[in-house]
Amino acid sequence: MKSHEVLTLIEEITRNDGTKYIEISNMVQNGRAELAAERGLIKQVRILQLNIPHSPHVQKYERYINENYVMPTEDMDHFEEWQKTPEMKEEISIILKENHIA
Repeated sequence: MKSHEVLTLIEEITRNDGTKYIEISNMVQNGRAELAAERGLIKQVRILQLNIPHSPHVQKYERYINENYVMPTEDMDHFEEWQKTPEMKEEISIILKENHIA
């Protein structure tokens, strides 16, 4: 069953190897990332911006995530990094610019 998540925030996730990436997410997924950090599945998660506008670019990325990923449950045993197509990487870049983060 695919998710129906509304993406509302921008977060920075630090992998265990110390590299970082930006994700467009929501409070539920952020909570899962916090839990993953507590379990040592990732190093850290940090919210960069809350309540981002639901722009056409956010909506497009949201559709992609909802069609391809399922929100993890609390009993997760790994942290799944959402893989992005080149088109979705560009959408994230635009979302960051819209929110004055890039």
